[in-house]
Amino acid sequence: MFMLSYGFLSTHPPTRCGLATFNAALAAQLTADGTRSGIVRVTDQGDDQRPVPGVVHTWSARNPAGWREAAAALNAYDVAIVQHEYGIYPGTDGEEVLPLLRRLSVPSIVVLHTVLSQPSARQKSLLEQIVATAGAVVTMTDTARDRLLVGYAVPAGKVTVIPHGAAELAGVPVDRRTRPHLLTWGLLGPGKGIEWSLRALARLQDLEPTPTYTVAGRTHPKVIEHHGEVYRAGLHQLGAQLGVAHAVDYQDVYHDQEALGRLIRSADVVVLPYDSREQVTSGVLIEAVAAGVPVVATACGNAVELLTGGPGLVVPHQNPTALAKAIRRVLTEPGLTARLAGRVRPLAAHLRWPAVAARYGALAEELVDARSPAVSAVPA
Repeated sequence: MFMLSYGFLSTHPPTRCGLATFNAALAAQLTADGTRSGIVRVTDQGDDQRPVPGVVHTWSARNPAGWREAAAALNAYDVAIVQHEYGIYPGTDGEEVLPLLRRLSVPSIVVLHTVLSQPSARQKSLLEQIVATAGAVVTMTDTARDRLLVGYAVPAGKVTVIPHGAAELAGVPVDRRTRPHLLTWGLLGPGKGIEWSLRALARLQDLEPTPTYTVAGRTHPKVIEHHGEVYRAGLHQLGAQLGVAHAVDYQDVYHDQEALGRLIRSADVVVLPYDSREQVTSGVLIEAVAAGVPVVATACGNAVELLTGGPGLVVPHQNPTALAKAIRRVLTEPGLTARLAGRVRPLAAHLRWPAVAARYGALAEELVDARSPAVSAVPA
């Protein structure tokens, strides 16, 4: 059986961001059987520039014209899988990805990590052109697909929903703690909403035993670049003012998958207090749900879609009273944790990376098969 080869365009480890983590996991799963592949890594000046296994070309954000060489590298494979986020690629709103897509001679799958409900005119036009140029477009939620079809002039037939993947944590030991354990993880920065969790934690001090709260993750590199550690310092100060600093463990590290898996499995509640109403995809949310840990999240699109009537509770944005009430329910209401966990089982299988990657593989095959007759008709 003929195996397709894949070229990937994205940020990529050791860069630490959601796209890099996603791309690495998808690439690893799609090529686990030895399938030929290559990664075209997008970097900026703050990234580690040392050679990385699997990376066949580097496109620096300082080189706008670098899309030509990047496209040539991707054309060496059967299918190009392109991660899209505004600001990752050179040019205003990352517009230099568009000439790259037009330069590709192989089918492309563009994965949309953000679909804005109120884009600028430039952002709207750019995304419409990206969809028009791509062979297929993937959103990770129905919310993102609906937002794309309603707010942008794009053909519905090009858009496929494939969920964000999650690691298999079933074999990771459950390390339960003596006190209830709340957890938030991911890169820190304004909009993460940790301040609302701290205010909620202060409202839970009457519980016996009182909960502890782990905030795991380094500050986002771009936040560091522009604002330093002002956000993290503000959280420490707020915790002290609220009298909960002793109960909060800030882990200023980027956990590998094994360590993160142990941390997730130790949690009684994963708390996602995001400020943004624009967020339609959250790898953290998917990982928590797939791990079977109850989630309390603010009402961003991804959380409303996945948790309503499902394995968690949704609360209003920037409302520590509602956040505390929901966490209290999970920790104290008899049978609630078991009911929430029971709602995970129908979801978990199709959220695992093998199932997610298989859907990308099937979509890639469809694109290649659809193009084959036209290719064979071209004179030698």
